[in-house]
Amino acid sequence: MVNTVAVVCGLMILVLLAGMLLAGVPIAVALAVSSICAVLPVLDVGAAVLTGAQRIFSGISVFSLLAIPFFILAGNIMNKGGIAIRLIHFAKLFTGNIPGALAHTNAVANMLFGAISGSGTAAASAMGSIIGPIEEEEGYDRDFSAAANIATAPTGLLIPPSNVMITYSLVSGGTSVAALFMAGYIPGILWGLACMAVIFVFATKKGYRSTKKFSSRERWNVLFQALPCLLMIVIVIGGITRGIFTATEGSVVAVVYSLILSLVFYKSIRLSELPKIFLDSAEMTGIIIFLIGVSGIMSWVMAFTGIPSAVSEAMLRISDNRYVILLIINILLLIIGTFMDMTPACLIFTPIFLPICQALGMHTVHFGIMMIFNLCIGTITPPVGTTLFVGVRVGKTGIEQVIRPLLWYFAAIFAVLMLVSYVPAVSMWLPRLLGYV
Repeated sequence: MVNTVAVVCGLMILVLLAGMLLAGVPIAVALAVSSICAVLPVLDVGAAVLTGAQRIFSGISVFSLLAIPFFILAGNIMNKGGIAIRLIHFAKLFTGNIPGALAHTNAVANMLFGAISGSGTAAASAMGSIIGPIEEEEGYDRDFSAAANIATAPTGLLIPPSNVMITYSLVSGGTSVAALFMAGYIPGILWGLACMAVIFVFATKKGYRSTKKFSSRERWNVLFQALPCLLMIVIVIGGITRGIFTATEGSVVAVVYSLILSLVFYKSIRLSELPKIFLDSAEMTGIIIFLIGVSGIMSWVMAFTGIPSAVSEAMLRISDNRYVILLIINILLLIIGTFMDMTPACLIFTPIFLPICQALGMHTVHFGIMMIFNLCIGTITPPVGTTLFVGVRVGKTGIEQVIRPLLWYFAAIFAVLMLVSYVPAVSMWLPRLLGYV
């Protein structure tokens, strides 16, 4: 039987949200207003507004959310702390003289830097601005270099620590952050390797090779310079997964470690620069936390009106085949990611799609990685792909020029997405091995 209230409220949310976003209303405001308006047919205005206000405060009064501002701060400190060039030199140790060595270096460095900063946009900006000019000097096509940088930048959103995983943990009802962190490693690395396969094919055709070789002394120096950066991943992720500290405490450890590294060891940041870094981190935190707060209103409206169960029933009527349903959800998430940033998309659509996947026997960790993987693809696709726009800008090219080479990367990434979606072991093997699920 069709839930009429759910259908009416669901349509109202979609229409109002889409209309306000097209009109340029900030997404947090659009979420709150559309959710409150959608519940007015079954509640009076006073009750809807009061309950909405309560949901905002209850949505952000969660201890685990403290990890987000601290990871943002740690990422910003390390972004300004000269980490990028050290990781590029370290990545060169592994790429050697293979075809497209510099583009492969870019890919490996993006995986490392993204894992440290937790930001695909920061990785694309830092790596593209440093390694792009070097590639151009060695005769690499500018569009080829920019496409390789853009395609591999989102890997750091899957390789932990990742703020969107913390957000998903909250909205999915307390999925283990440690399990999500461990589950992201293999999909993130497979994404990077798939892109490196595309780089190899095209670099071989174009004859791109690097002639730079490190001496034994230079190798040891590169390793010495990069080791402190890499130790942050070991200390923070190792501490969280071994139960030495929580994700929130781990984020504070990351801030302290990055400060010591940048101020004392590398001496790449001055004390006078810290207030600006703190301010930028506070602004970014405010945006994300407010989004999480107002998403609590939408979650309450969905639960109150039964929208998720109505969507689940409708999709299961289309087919009861697990593979068909997962394909439909993947397609929908790819479309959603194209038009919406990761955090609001995760907050809005997790309560809708998660119950469907759970009905199919899918683990919440598996679904979370599949969803985040889809939304990561959205960061490098127009019209709102922030990583795409940053990569194009630092690559000194245009979207029209990089889209064609990017299509080959999309094909490789989509193949990995299908593997992640239909082979649970890809994301579940590591957390199960370590006993987190």
